[in-house]
Amino acid sequence: MFAAPKAILVIEDNPDNQQLVTWILEDEGYQVACADTAEDGLALLEDTRFDLILMDISLPGMDGKEATQQIRNTPHLKDIPILALTAHAVQGEREAIVASGVDGLMTKPLDEEELLKTLFSLFNPEPT
Repeated sequence: MFAAPKAILVIEDNPDNQQLVTWILEDEGYQVACADTAEDGLALLEDTRFDLILMDISLPGMDGKEATQQIRNTPHLKDIPILALTAHAVQGEREAIVASGVDGLMTKPLDEEELLKTLFSLFNPEPT
């Protein structure tokens, strides 16, 4: 019996980035859903079960840090791994992003190999 493919929610307002990430993930067998805003992503999370969230930090309206904090404060969502994506990885901002509750942080433009390695490590954490 085969395991069901992992479902990933991509919250990203840039259509080109959405398309690229979707192509990479679907090519690896992941199921992908996209949301253009944090608010749309939070609505999708209420109706659909996801195994991981790719969260752009610079979103219109509610930003990715605030959305991450809302997810972490929602009991049935708080344990979903969140990988933050940002084009602005200056030192002070990195700490603020990590403090919001993300499980990992990657800078854009994304490196496909690094993205896939990071996803693998989030889906297969080392035993503690």
